[in-house]
Amino acid sequence: MPEMPHPTRTAGIRSHPALILLLVSAALSSFLGGCSGGDFGRTRGDFRNDDMHRWLGAEATGSVGMTSSQFQLTENERQLRDLAYPLIEPPHSRPAWKSVFGDYQPLPSPWRQKVVFDRTTYGRALIDEPHRSHTSRYQQLIEDVRNDITRFEPFFASAIRVIELDRKRNASLKLVSELSPAEQADAVARMEENTLIVQWVQQCLERRVSSYRWALERLVIQTPDTIAADADRLIGELAAQTANPPVAAQPVIGRAVTVKG
Repeated sequence: MPEMPHPTRTAGIRSHPALILLLVSAALSSFLGGCSGGDFGRTRGDFRNDDMHRWLGAEATGSVGMTSSQFQLTENERQLRDLAYPLIEPPHSRPAWKSVFGDYQPLPSPWRQKVVFDRTTYGRALIDEPHRSHTSRYQQLIEDVRNDITRFEPFFASAIRVIELDRKRNASLKLVSELSPAEQADAVARMEENTLIVQWVQQCLERRVSSYRWALERLVIQTPDTIAADADRLIGELAAQTANPPVAAQPVIGRAVTVKG
């Protein structure tokens, strides 16, 4: 009589879906761990800290040949940088899976970028991405614009506080006894950092408005829909806010970017 195969091993695995999930998870962990600094590709833990956006100031000043301040960040200055990053990062710049797993990285300031701004990049990506229906493209555009509008007020409220305190800091410099050259330089550098960050965000918002308009125009001629009116209204609202920011950040240098459209 021929020997029967032993089904117990495979049957045991099949009958325990949790075991299968555990094995698959272990394999994914091993694979993704080699591709990223953190578990399952998430942003590494050492990136997530109170000063994770401190680099914005150093990037802004360094890109125009200035030295960044060695002073510690105040709570207001830290908040300014935290609120600036989502407005500086290009809208809808990462696929959905990266939004889950994380791909945080510093971005070059507009003064360092040598490639001319292309207002069509956002729209082309939006149109080329596979969508279930043409209305979902409009909905994505509307969501991106609405996110910017939602972020606008908190950022500029923070900017108002920081710039007002910098005015007081500047006025106090001549009153401080035995002010060393290093302290003077760091105070001035920090004020320049803060101003450049606000200017950076203002330029990014101008770019976003231009990109959103180009994308909407192409959607209208390719897949016309009444929902386009909602997108146009929101873009107009963001454009009006961007053209009249609630705080006037005097540029440390001349405007590096001219955005039309």
